[in-house]
Amino acid sequence: MARTRVKICGITRPEDGVSAALAGADAIGLVFYPPSPRAVSVDAARSVIRALPPFVSRVGLFVNAGQAAITDTLNRVALDMLQFHGDEDVAECESYGLPYIKALRMSEAVDLYEQAGHFRSASALLVDAWVEGLVGGTGRTFDWDRIPADLDKPVILAGGLTPENVAQAIARVRPYAVDVSGGVESGKGIKSRDKIVSFINEVTATHHEQP
Repeated sequence: MARTRVKICGITRPEDGVSAALAGADAIGLVFYPPSPRAVSVDAARSVIRALPPFVSRVGLFVNAGQAAITDTLNRVALDMLQFHGDEDVAECESYGLPYIKALRMSEAVDLYEQAGHFRSASALLVDAWVEGLVGGTGRTFDWDRIPADLDKPVILAGGLTPENVAQAIARVRPYAVDVSGGVESGKGIKSRDKIVSFINEVTATHHEQP
């Protein structure tokens, strides 16, 4: 089994980004969505990025943001990848010249085969719990059996993951990566170093246990 990558999302403080990186995270997520309790300003995002060691991907998360706002952020923040959590279409996702992840909230109507075909240019699909009125960070899981094993697109599993359930999630889904935010926090937007370490240790142990 290939190594499962880890993204720690909703980083708001430089020290949390460093903790994630030193624990072995492959990527950190910066939320540019003002209604989120984990939202960061451009200046805060720049502070996080300046503190990061090398070889950690910097992902910017947007929700139905205007093109001018995203372009302005990209001009001021050194992001490696974009993550779209709203109703953005393919043309919008492709228009910034960066690799992108399309997030899907797993309502009953979502067909992942159809979405993988539609967002063919996406680097991956991120699958998250559907909760009415919320676009992410719900702290809830969903039926992992809805994720087909033969999907022709890397899957990033999100939604209610914690150090206690991530091993089970990986065993069931075999995702390319897992994405966690609230599950490694001591408070909204404040990460716990111990929980991050525990989460990544669980991911690593699961990989070692697979044949």
